[in-house]
Amino acid sequence: MSGVERLGSRSLCCVYTLHYVEICVTEPGPRHQKALDRFLGERPELATKLDNLNPLEARAAGLSMEEYRQERLNEAFETEAEQQGFFAWELTLQLTSETPEEFEAQRLEVHREVAQMAGMEWAEYCELYGLEVEAH
Repeated sequence: MSGVERLGSRSLCCVYTLHYVEICVTEPGPRHQKALDRFLGERPELATKLDNLNPLEARAAGLSMEEYRQERLNEAFETEAEQQGFFAWELTLQLTSETPEEFEAQRLEVHREVAQMAGMEWAEYCELYGLEVEAH
């Protein structure tokens, strides 16, 4: 299931709960937070950049420094996912799975759920998203 919830006057939080993944832009779920922590831990230059953000830019955006930092981290995470050819939730799975096989199994399961929710045939969905798997 997916849903959108309005939080405050400025932020929109999209929550995707698909069996394994729950991602919320303003307050990440535990699995996504674990992925963000690992992502940031593997990129000390990004951590330094985030620790030295301009408070005037945060204020101009109408955000606290914490909110502004979180937005910049989410942007970097999403950019990395796109560079790898993933959705952000797929990068979350990749960074939190114990093995590549676990990641791939969970990834395909979520994609199947999305295809089912969208009312699409699995083969059509795979073709649309470039998934190279057997159609069932």
